[in-house]
Amino acid sequence: MSDEFHMTVSIPTDDEGYILLQCEHCGTFFKVTPFDIEDGGVLHIFCPSCGLTSENYVTEDVIELAMRMIKNKVNDMIYDAFKDLERHNKRNSIIKFKAGKRPKHETEDPIRSGIEALEIANFSCCRRSAKIKPLLKMTGAYCPFCGVKNYEIE
Repeated sequence: MSDEFHMTVSIPTDDEGYILLQCEHCGTFFKVTPFDIEDGGVLHIFCPSCGLTSENYVTEDVIELAMRMIKNKVNDMIYDAFKDLERHNKRNSIIKFKAGKRPKHETEDPIRSGIEALEIANFSCCRRSAKIKPLLKMTGAYCPFCGVKNYEIE
């Protein structure tokens, strides 16, 4: 049995191809494209509201789904180990061991793109776009790709 396992959590895009992110400092939601996140020219993602960078922009929905998936996988691994122990102890053993029923899995509902009240803002400094709150678009926002405060957002 391997000590490692890999899981993938799929984060969906909205109709325009943006994924939802959340700043761990101020809690602001915003959206950028997966292409922009994976681009080697973008060193950090800045929050359009507070202008800070974060180690993690994953939303609570993604974390909750990942935790459910991990819990289900770990419960399966523990049950399989107990089942193996049950099989090995059946043969001429003084100690009897019964694994019992397989644990019930928690539901792993797919993530929805959510929060549609964001508007596309074009940042001329980086020639990229992001979806931000309409209020930030009016008052000025930090560019998610370079961190420059931009007051004239298209």
